[in-house]
Amino acid sequence: MLNLKFIQENPEMVIERLAVKRFDARVIVEKVIELYKRRNEAQNEAETEKAEMNRLSKEIGQLFKDGKTSEANSAKEQTVRLKEQIKSLENEFDTIDAELAQLQVLLPNLPSSLVPIGRGAEDNLIVVTGGVMPVLHEGAKPHWDLAAQYNLIDFELGVKITGAGFPVYKGYGARIQRALINFFLDQARKHGYNEVQPPYVVNEASGFGTGQLPDKEDQMYHCGLDNLYLIPTAEVPVTNIFRDVIVEAKDLPIKTTAYSACFRREAGSYGKDVRGLNRLHQFDKVEVVQIAHPDKSYDSLNEMVAYVQTLVEMLGLPYRILRLCGGDMGFTSALTYDFEVWSAAQERWLEVSSVSNFESFQATRLKLRFREEGRSKPQIAHTLNGSALALPRIVAAIYENYQTPEGIVVPKVLVPYMGGCEIIN
Repeated sequence: MLNLKFIQENPEMVIERLAVKRFDARVIVEKVIELYKRRNEAQNEAETEKAEMNRLSKEIGQLFKDGKTSEANSAKEQTVRLKEQIKSLENEFDTIDAELAQLQVLLPNLPSSLVPIGRGAEDNLIVVTGGVMPVLHEGAKPHWDLAAQYNLIDFELGVKITGAGFPVYKGYGARIQRALINFFLDQARKHGYNEVQPPYVVNEASGFGTGQLPDKEDQMYHCGLDNLYLIPTAEVPVTNIFRDVIVEAKDLPIKTTAYSACFRREAGSYGKDVRGLNRLHQFDKVEVVQIAHPDKSYDSLNEMVAYVQTLVEMLGLPYRILRLCGGDMGFTSALTYDFEVWSAAQERWLEVSSVSNFESFQATRLKLRFREEGRSKPQIAHTLNGSALALPRIVAAIYENYQTPEGIVVPKVLVPYMGGCEIIN
């Protein structure tokens, strides 16, 4: 969430930077400035009248003491009027604060100066490519046909139990899910991330803290009776561990990882891009989160990107890393890198990870601060998160890229997690 004082002091800069995200902020910014000005005027008027009321209160006692009853009563009447005026100004002040808060949450995070200009995905900047494109045998199949052939995933059974987008994994299909989760968590721990197991439902305060609410409520599953939300990613509960917390600067960066199931309504999704594992309503993911010092958060971002890169390389998947343009960025992000892996049978790139620096945007909402030695006033921290990794499209790419006429070869790093199984047939 953008700081109101910062918006007031830098209106044109805020408007210009948000235009990179294709967001027209002028009306909101001008309204914020107008309300902020009236808020300050109301506050000054209230303070002036409080000072006058205090002066009169002291004078009244002396007037009664001097026998000037009429003048004392007149002063008392004046203090009553001042109290009413002060109350009215305080009510106005509260109303303005509420209006400012409503406007404040409508503004996205400012994009970093590194964000490319662009309208959508076609304008994203490819910064790294890696891996070897596989050459498939004649008659190679997409992952949904392979899943049926080897009895790995039952999409129709998922429809029966719940609905479309909730597949049932079976046999080796279930085992490779577990293998990937354990592999990703083990790698995260080796890279200094502390593992936690968070809840899969959160309250409104948690959804607000990381920016899912009020921006993305239509994409979240809502448990109406208890007013709770199923998490779209472990980023939400993990980052909220630090809501209303002051950490010590010497402990930064704080690195946390978690596995969770993720739930997304994906309203409006349809067509060939959602077939099989390409887009699901429930899927598994390992997330990494960092709380960083503002001066070092971009070092943390580069470290996280390099870490996710090692994962796709260890899995032997062709990949590319994209720096997202302004038009394709999320509401809360200052800079995002997406990872895509090549789906050989579908002949298309599949997004498997987003790694983002939110700078102070989430931390301001969360009231997440850090205390630096020698400075009495805590400062707002920076937050970052990344998928490391999301399973469905990784699984799709493994099935398709590693298929042979004899079966699906298991990537070498997963063999120990599969009880020594080297090929699924």
